Amino acid sequence: MKPIPVVFHLGSLQIHTYGIGLALTFWFGYRYFAKRLRDHGYPDAWFGRTFIWIVVASIIGARVVHVVANLRGAQGYAQNPGDVFAIWHGGLSSFGGLLGGVPTGLICARRWCPQLRLSVALDLVAPVLVIAWTVGRLLGPQLMYQGGGNLTHAWYGMAYAGQAGKRVPVPIFQAAEDSVVYVIALWVERMIARRRGPIGIVATTAVTLYGAARFNDEYVLLPHKTGGDIAVLIASLAFVGVGAALAGWLLWQDRGLAHDNVTDPWRAPATEDASATSKGDDTETAVPAPADEAGDGERDDLTPTVGPVD
Repeated sequence: MKPIPVVFHLGSLQIHTYGIGLALTFWFGYRYFAKRLRDHGYPDAWFGRTFIWIVVASIIGARVVHVVANLRGAQGYAQNPGDVFAIWHGGLSSFGGLLGGVPTGLICARRWCPQLRLSVALDLVAPVLVIAWTVGRLLGPQLMYQGGGNLTHAWYGMAYAGQAGKRVPVPIFQAAEDSVVYVIALWVERMIARRRGPIGIVATTAVTLYGAARFNDEYVLLPHKTGGDIAVLIASLAFVGVGAALAGWLLWQDRGLAHDNVTDPWRAPATEDASATSKGDDTETAVPAPADEAGDGERDDLTPTVGPVD
């Protein structure tokens, strides 16, 4: 079995499949989130320039966390500093990408789309991040150098560039897991829409299930011998604990509350200009006609007549 090609050439130009997959994943996430903004009445023009900042912050955060977590050891970056910037070989931490990209996006949203509340933004973006991560597993690590997991003799084992023998196709398993998380997140979103609240449950559900899936990946499918591997396990458990705790707290706070006037919990608030109308433009001021005190059908002249003084 031959490994999946991780690089091809167009003349003298060397193109890595990992980079193409990463670019397609970002594009998919951009289009999907912009659609969700429009579906709930928010403008999406601001998201174009925000997205550039998100991409830069995500890549930097993902690479920094990966490098810091893998500094030591014979293959560590402390021994091979020239590999720090070789991102075409892989080595982007998902947690680092979230740490860099999500706060950057929220800060930009606060500045350029102030009507988008923090809790609403997190609920809208959570399913996007989950399904984008699913796509990214198939177009990124699955097509990169040393993208497989542990050695295996099972029928589903695959060959990966830079790794000897058949390997557990961890990216495919991860994509399958997160597809399930995505479906559950959308189901929860539908349930919350029906009960009209509370906001935040979609995001906390996605965080909890994503953390559980990552813990399973790292503990069962991948080797966990380095400090970076242990850090990922701890971060995964933190996602589960924090996500579940916040979801429980939100549901507890929402108990007994009525949401009768809410049709879409994530709907953009009406702007003052769109909701307010000027009564002066729609009504006319009625000016009463002069009274006909004599009852003869002709109006009395209210202007006094000044005659000659005898």
